[in-house]
Amino acid sequence: MVELKTPAELDAMAVTGKFVATLLDDLERRADVGVNLLDLELRARAMIDERGAVSCYWDYAPSFGRGPFRNVFCLSVNDAVLHGLPHDYVLADGDVLTMDIAVLIDGWAADSARTVVVGRPRSADVRLIGATQEALDAAIGELVPGNRLGDVSAAIAAVADRHGYPVNLDFGGHGIGQTMHEDPHVPNRGRPGRGMLLRPGLTLALEPWFAAGTDRIVVDSDGWTLRSADGSRAAHSEHTVAVTEHGPRVLTRH
Repeated sequence: MVELKTPAELDAMAVTGKFVATLLDDLERRADVGVNLLDLELRARAMIDERGAVSCYWDYAPSFGRGPFRNVFCLSVNDAVLHGLPHDYVLADGDVLTMDIAVLIDGWAADSARTVVVGRPRSADVRLIGATQEALDAAIGELVPGNRLGDVSAAIAAVADRHGYPVNLDFGGHGIGQTMHEDPHVPNRGRPGRGMLLRPGLTLALEPWFAAGTDRIVVDSDGWTLRSADGSRAAHSEHTVAVTEHGPRVLTRH
């Protein structure tokens, strides 16, 4: 069931969104050559505890994972596309790192992800990351009352097609509110003018992600980390966004 939020509830979600953005800003500054992923995980835990927030990931046990997730955010490196399990890995020059986190504050969730390059970037990686950001901006632009959900999905796919990146339909965006995952599912490809009508108060976590060479994914041995089937690098950009009478409101803008 899709639940529309009141203006006051959107303000509450914006408080959570601001914290998520601040947390990602902090971790992006810390992500450098020689830094261990577990140090980033511990820093995130400390910030969440200090704020009195609650991780949406801790003890998360969906059908596609292996048991409860016992970390507070996902860290995906290079060919890892989603759900990267933080582990004992030291970041190297040129690594592509995706950080994805969702928390609750006072019962309201926000979810955001960004991909960065550690050290010296490769031009191909910069282009890939830029495409996900471009696709996210295009999707946000479609979040106006009267449009359809298919318009949002089609905007993402149009950017991917323009850059020549395949689109995976197994995982995409989702509704969000008092839990991290609500209806509806937002695929990263769709047909304009189709799907549910967008109404004020609808809140979505939009998350275009692309692997450079394939739309196929495989599960890592940890039971959580999803990797591109051909080993190509991946990038992921995500914001929590609300539909309002005055246009889209990005709740996790940094």
